[in-house]
Amino acid sequence: MGLKSDRWIREMARTKQMIKPFEAEQVREGVISYGLSSYGYDMRVGNQFKVFTNVYSALVDPKNFSPRSFVDIEADVCVIPPNSFALAESVEYFRIPRNVLTVTVGKSTYARAGIITNVTPFEPGWEGYVTLEISNTTPLPAKIYANEGIAQVIFFEADEECEVSYDDRQGKYQSQKGITPPRI
Repeated sequence: MGLKSDRWIREMARTKQMIKPFEAEQVREGVISYGLSSYGYDMRVGNQFKVFTNVYSALVDPKNFSPRSFVDIEADVCVIPPNSFALAESVEYFRIPRNVLTVTVGKSTYARAGIITNVTPFEPGWEGYVTLEISNTTPLPAKIYANEGIAQVIFFEADEECEVSYDDRQGKYQSQKGITPPRI
């Protein structure tokens, strides 16, 4: 089957609640765009951020993650320090069908400013708000605009359903709400 179009994404959002809230067209006026595009969906970043800091000299250990590694910020704009990193949450809630896998890529507006958004694939059967990983690769502070586009989700439909979905194996990030740090 392969890469899915705007028609398919719109229909899945309408009938299966795959993306909620869902913008059926690109919203572009005065913002970093978000909403439905030709072959993907540009999701938005929410207004809560966890910005990594070295104030407490904490070690970043994905197996033993310390909340002292970051500061919490709730704002319409988040400034990420130079060569630093933040976690955030998507505005949209996703429900991925059992025969679909997604790949997410950062928006070019941010990428051209040295801001990289990394998101792992949404596996078949996964659902939740997306925890976004945002890196400022520049030697300057960088702004992230809440409730505007941050990354594009691209949907791939398989020819057959997988034997074991993310939901079946009770994945550790299933139905996550809020910014979710690493779990073991």
